[in-house]
Amino acid sequence: MSTEASAAILTTRNPATGEVVGEHPITDEAAVHETVARARQAASWWAGQDPRQRRSALLRWKRELVNGSMELAAVVRAETGKPTGGALFEIMLAVEHLDWAARRAPRVLRRRKVSSGVLAMNHLGLLEYVPLGVIGVIGPWNYPVYTPLGSISYALAAGNAVVFKPSEYTPGVARWLAEAWSRACPEPVLQVVIGDGATGAALTRSEVDKIAFTGSAATARKVMAACAERLTPLVIEGGGKDALIVAADADIEAAAGAAVFGALGNAGQTCAGVERVYAVTEVYDRFLDAVKEKTAAIRSGADDAAAYGPMTMPGQVEVVRRHVTEALADGAVAAVGGPDSIRPPFVDPIVLTGVPEESAAMREETFGPVLVVNKVRDVDEAVQRANESRYGLAAAIFTRDKQHGLALARRLRTGATSVNSVLGFAAIPALPFGGVGDSGFGRIHGADGLREFSRAKAVTWQRHRAALDIMRFDPAPRAVATALKLFRLRHGRGR
Repeated sequence: MSTEASAAILTTRNPATGEVVGEHPITDEAAVHETVARARQAASWWAGQDPRQRRSALLRWKRELVNGSMELAAVVRAETGKPTGGALFEIMLAVEHLDWAARRAPRVLRRRKVSSGVLAMNHLGLLEYVPLGVIGVIGPWNYPVYTPLGSISYALAAGNAVVFKPSEYTPGVARWLAEAWSRACPEPVLQVVIGDGATGAALTRSEVDKIAFTGSAATARKVMAACAERLTPLVIEGGGKDALIVAADADIEAAAGAAVFGALGNAGQTCAGVERVYAVTEVYDRFLDAVKEKTAAIRSGADDAAAYGPMTMPGQVEVVRRHVTEALADGAVAAVGGPDSIRPPFVDPIVLTGVPEESAAMREETFGPVLVVNKVRDVDEAVQRANESRYGLAAAIFTRDKQHGLALARRLRTGATSVNSVLGFAAIPALPFGGVGDSGFGRIHGADGLREFSRAKAVTWQRHRAALDIMRFDPAPRAVATALKLFRLRHGRGR
């Protein structure tokens, strides 16, 4: 998609056809601050609602998304170019997470008793989670419903108001979501600001209580620097260079199918998509043959019958071209496709083999329909190579040995790992999602995601006077002696 900003209007175009699909007023810095101020008032109202009332509002919003899913999918398709089926699947995933967050938040965040311990036996310890206030969400264009709702749904369920700044490529999706919210709830608990990086910077520097950012590691560093000015906390999902490991005992057909789907789905524009495969020597040739066979049936195009659509962001085509041409110059072999597969705005499937580990195609996020399949000695070498990336978002392992697979998953430096599937964690709302290294920090989804947008608060209630009253300036000598004796008995035995 291309975008044009003139006279404070953002014009969006279909990335496959160039057709104008929307014109949206740009939110300037002053308007961003006004939006956050409105959100502050709405946050006070929203936090004051009974958890069951918040759940009801969120479930009404969910029904708006479900009943309008075809209309929303059409907006997603127009702005990203992805097939309708892909857009609908994204909406379905987002709704599952919204439903889980709405229903589970009261239980996850409820006030609970904690052990008081020996020194505070006369106190009741309480732990509760309270809303932060206003959350600024900066979303991406590749999954304009599923990814931002991974923050928005959990932030709202935790009792916060949200100001959402979508990608400049998908403002229509964001406006649709906000309008659906207004039909479910009259208060501006969810609002949208539209524009390019300047609008995002204004939101980051506004008086929000936390930023949830999804995007490149380079942009994440800029966001983090801006947040540092006000000590605004943030959660970052910064992309990935995910690896798939094929063990000697793997189901080759299943592994090849998963690798192809993980690499080519959404035109490869998936943060947790498969970009690298490490197949052990014993099965490498069979695996590569299976990948080539499955890839042959896949076609990109602008029509709904195509497996995937165009590259949404024009500049990403050149990233793909550079990675492929440099890899081939470094000695790699194109098993499927090659430079001729790049026909902007489309990129047909490309499979490379024998790519040197220092090549950009192995080190940088390609974010396109390119799959690298390299041979390794054994799974230990595969784990080592997978962990050498500065990214650490997700990974996949294929093996028939469950215990071996789980042991390998534990060794991988990632936030999530799927065994005998790819992206399995994305469809399980109870699981947290996030990465390490250049893939970011913090977690969305699941109970951890609800707590990510909450503040833990400790409360104590003195039930009766302490038997040994030593927390005073004039404790009784006998009380101090008794306390010291108990202290030594409890902690001085080396066990």
